[in-house]
Order: sequence, then C-alpha cells, then structure tokens
Amino acid sequence: MAKVAFIGLGVMGYPMAAHLKNKGGHDVTVYNRTTAKAQKWAEEHGGSFAETPAEAAKDADFVFACVGNDDDLRSVTLGDGGAFATMRPGSIFIDNTTASAEVARELYADAKDIGVGFIDAPVSGGQAGAENGVLTVMCGGDEAIFNQAKPVIDCFARMVGLMGPSGAGQLTKMVNQICIAGLVQGLSEGVHFAQKAGLDVDAVADVISKGAAGSWQMENRAGTMAKGEFDFGFAVDWMRKDLGIVLDEARTNGARLPVTAAVDQYYAQVQAMGGNRWDTSSLVALLNRD
Repeated sequence: MAKVAFIGLGVMGYPMAAHLKNKGGHDVTVYNRTTAKAQKWAEEHGGSFAETPAEAAKDADFVFACVGNDDDLRSVTLGDGGAFATMRPGSIFIDNTTASAEVARELYADAKDIGVGFIDAPVSGGQAGAENGVLTVMCGGDEAIFNQAKPVIDCFARMVGLMGPSGAGQLTKMVNQICIAGLVQGLSEGVHFAQKAGLDVDAVADVISKGAAGSWQMENRAGTMAKGEFDFGFAVDWMRKDLGIVLDEARTNGARLPVTAAVDQYYAQVQAMGGNRWDTSSLVALLNRD
C-alpha cells in the first residue's frame, strides 16, 4: 500500500482515484477545485480530501493529476498551494492530463530540481474506460521512475506503456487523437451514406465491422450516431482542445495533417450548432442537418 494523492476529480479523475483506493488498496487523499466534490468522493470511498494540492501531496509517495489544460497543470504543481511545494524527494508525480509535450518537459525539469520523479501519462478510453478501470496509459519519462509508477497506474489501466523520454506520452496521445478524428469523420460519412441509401445502419455495421473497416468506433457508435444520440462522455469542447494541441505541435515539427485540420473545423461547426457538450461522434450531425 502506498500513500497516494489525486488532483482533479472530473469525469475521468473521479473513478480513477476510486480504483486506486478500492482496487489498489492505497491510502488516497483527493483534491478538487470544488471542495464539495472532493468531500463527496472521500465519503463514498473512505479516503480523505484536502483543501489544496500542496496539502494533498504532502508525504505522498505518488501524486496523480488529471486536470483541464497546461495552465491548470502549472497551477496545481507550481502555483500558490501547488503540489511541488510539499512533495518529498523520491516521490513521483504522474500527470494524466492531456496536455502539451512542452509543459510535460517543463514540469519534468522542475520536478527533477526538487528530487521528484515526473511521468507524463495521458490516458485513452473515455469515461467508460475510467469507470471500468481499463484505460490505456501512454507514458513519457525515465525508465526507472516509470517502473516504480507502473504498478500503481495499473489500478485503473489495461495497458500501460513507456513511449520514450519526457513528453513522449503526450506526443503518443496526439497520435491517438489524430487517428480518432479521422476514424470518426469516416464513420460519420459512412453512417450518413447508409441512411441516405435506405440501409439498416445497425445491420450494415454488424457486417462490415467484422472486416477491414472495423473499429471500436464502428462497433460502439454507429448505432447511436444513426439515432442522433451524442451523450457518451468525451465532449466536443475537449476534443477541440486536444486537436489544438496536436495542430500546434505539427506546426513545430513540420507534420502535415490535412484531415485532422479539417475535422477540427468540423468540430468548430458542431460547437456553433450548440453541440459543445455532445460527444465526438456528433460529427454526423453536420451531415444530417437540413
């Protein structure tokens, strides 16, 4: 059993912290910007809550964070009452936020200066993956630190991999989002075409999902897309945040991402339709609008 802190109890962090407590048996202290939510988590799962990241991180062996963006991450680590102020040498900070590779490298260096390990460890699998403890976790950092952190990360994951040095986890998550963007747009067009052709979308998906066109998105979202149901966790607002990070990185490294850039703009149109909180499969709504 380790002493663990978890910072950020959103739709992902809330169940991830629960798996650390209930599956891992760890002593977990949580922090959330809205204290009432942290108190609710502690009452539900038997852990404790703190008023600041620094308080949560004090004496912890591992400190996890799953917050909104680069600025949020800097705030909970380096800001007033940030976790780095109280983390002891030899402890490890594991960042599950989808953020930039730049901030990962920055915080890795800051952590090293105070004798703390840092792993950038963004996740994939959505709200359902977090709730079921089967996330995919893409890590960047030092191998020795990763090896210490992996058994704890395993509490909410089915796949945990070290992808390279600091920042490599975030870069791998960017690849993940590039692939999802293209898949969802292709599936949206397929569903839309099937509807216009008078086909049974469920029957079509059942057949072609067993062939080369098959994907998780097809098996889990084709039917709901055909029904216009877009309430499955990962919101368009968050996808646009992620794709913005991807496109910024591409401008730096010279990668050409024409499909990703186009899909990012399609999501902007979904936002303009009022679909900010719809899930990412809502791309089909653009094609089906009158």
